[in-house]
Amino acid sequence: MKIEVLRIGQRLVRDDRVTTHVALVSRAFGASKILMYDTNPEIKDTISKVNKMWGSDFKVEIIENWKEVIRSKKKDAFKIVHLTMYGEDINTVQSDLRKEDKVLVVVGAEKVPREVYDIADYNVAVGNQPHSEISALAILLDRILQRRQFQKYPNAEREIIPTKKGKRVMNKTTD
Repeated sequence: MKIEVLRIGQRLVRDDRVTTHVALVSRAFGASKILMYDTNPEIKDTISKVNKMWGSDFKVEIIENWKEVIRSKKKDAFKIVHLTMYGEDINTVQSDLRKEDKVLVVVGAEKVPREVYDIADYNVAVGNQPHSEISALAILLDRILQRRQFQKYPNAEREIIPTKKGKRVMNKTTD
């Protein structure tokens, strides 16, 4: 399954960190790319550094027109999944989502235009209460991929070694 994430909008100052976290979760939880509209381009550099240190070929693309991206992805047989607290319960649709070959997950920042609700193949809610788009994305990706997304990358400079207590990080270039 190919999964990409589209981040629409960004509220100044507050959302640099939130959008960075949306990108980090997208990368760590199995997406291959994030497309960002109206966001700080420095986020691309941050993710590039994370990829270099921890591995992955996760892509960050800054886009000009989110509507065109959605139209293009639909033409390329992607199913559009819009994360919203107003959507269908994830428990109802997660098995259908697992059957899809290509998924574009739309994650909004500020008020998402009505058009996104209408064009989406799935409007999905991870709970029907206000909550973080970061947590909703992580839960959605984990439910779709069923933990298969967690892997070690062969091109990583560092690797975390799980321990019961403390921290252990192996530097693969010197260890």
